[in-house]
Amino acid sequence: MKGGLAWRPFLAAPFDILDRAAPPVAQKSRLEDGKKIFVKSFGCQMNVYDSQRMSDVAAGEGYSPTAEIEEADLVVLNTCHIREKASEKIFSELGKTRELKERRAQAGRKTQIVVAGCVAQAEGAEIIRRQPAVDLVVGPQNYHRLPQLLRQAEAQPVVDTDFPVHSKFDHLPAAAPAATRARGVTAFVTVQEGCDKFCSFCVVPYTRGAEFSRPVAQILAEIDSLAAAGVREITLIGQNVNAYHGLAEDGGACDLAALLERVAARPGVARVRYTTSHPTDMSPSLIDAHRDNPALSPYLHLPAQSGSNRVLAAMNRRHTAEDYLAVVAALRAARPDIALSSDFIVGFPGESEAEFEETLALTEKIGFASSFSFKYSPRPGTPGAEMADQIDEATKARRLARLQDALEEQRQAFNRGMVGRVLSVLIEKIGRYPGQLVGRSPYMQSVLAEGAPELIGELADIEILSVGPHSLRGRIIDATG
Repeated sequence: MKGGLAWRPFLAAPFDILDRAAPPVAQKSRLEDGKKIFVKSFGCQMNVYDSQRMSDVAAGEGYSPTAEIEEADLVVLNTCHIREKASEKIFSELGKTRELKERRAQAGRKTQIVVAGCVAQAEGAEIIRRQPAVDLVVGPQNYHRLPQLLRQAEAQPVVDTDFPVHSKFDHLPAAAPAATRARGVTAFVTVQEGCDKFCSFCVVPYTRGAEFSRPVAQILAEIDSLAAAGVREITLIGQNVNAYHGLAEDGGACDLAALLERVAARPGVARVRYTTSHPTDMSPSLIDAHRDNPALSPYLHLPAQSGSNRVLAAMNRRHTAEDYLAVVAALRAARPDIALSSDFIVGFPGESEAEFEETLALTEKIGFASSFSFKYSPRPGTPGAEMADQIDEATKARRLARLQDALEEQRQAFNRGMVGRVLSVLIEKIGRYPGQLVGRSPYMQSVLAEGAPELIGELADIEILSVGPHSLRGRIIDATG
């Protein structure tokens, strides 16, 4: 299975597909001035976190981030298999990067190319075989060894996709305060990795490994460092984050609800979130946390994948549509103003038209604030790829269009329902226009309002006046800090 291709619909909420260079961070080189690293992150928030940590590791070797790939002495592509034909996209990127490496070599400038992440884990040495310009292929569990691996790659290309005995988190350096401040007032913190669910469309257990939970003390130390540098909102992330069971300081076990309570109590932390969750791991204590923890955002990404029980069983999701509805009912009883987002796959092998209609019916019963939906894309190495009755592309496209239309109507209706409400908005940055600020609502909506730059990092009560296609607009009536 190690050579199989990994695919997972979405890992977090709202897990916008990210395909971008990591923002540059002004850091002073410790060992050498002038060395630059360019990191391009594909996929989910966990990859964003990993990309930032790779930059932190490289900073210890004298690299400062750059947003211009032409300036980079070290180019890192942190890959993801979420998209169809993900590996082909990476090889296209590598072709361009090879040309860059050749141009820089002609100018007497050395460039090293690193492929990291899930495509690296799945493809391994095949990446170097197809693109010899690559110096290093490193899986998501080994990037803490980046300095050592780069030195080895000076002699010959290196592939490191083994699962290490010791956790990478035990060896990662803390981010410099300047780097944290440059990344903004919100931050992701990985608390859990891997998955033991073995959904039939997914090989995350093979690319990220078995479920692993970080110790509580280690997580809190990282959060304290982030908060000291100005971070106000923390999102705890994991492939299956609500399966978290980490080691507490007293030697006992800590579940996600208790961890969220501990995180919310850290000085400087104003708001907490977590993602992505599996319906079967929504424990009573976690549901109660939405009632009892005032810092916990009333927004939850909870992938359903399908509304058909037969399809869910074929996906090995371990829950039924009725189970999902029961969890939602319990969440809404605990926190009536909670909003939900979800993931859906259409055209899974054998899905009938009636079963697709069951998915539409599920969305109508719940009413989602946001959702992500995809055509099923078979991946070699997954049970789903070997199933009979694969659905033709035209049928999948038609079903996806119908589902997305319904989900978009629900999203817009939810946003329209914000008009006239006062929302607590974390101000994140200066907007596009003079005097404009951009913040994030408890429901992950972008909110625009006029105000002073000094409000960045503050929670502001904003009355919502109007709704645009992708954001809310309002006026600040109070800033609570």
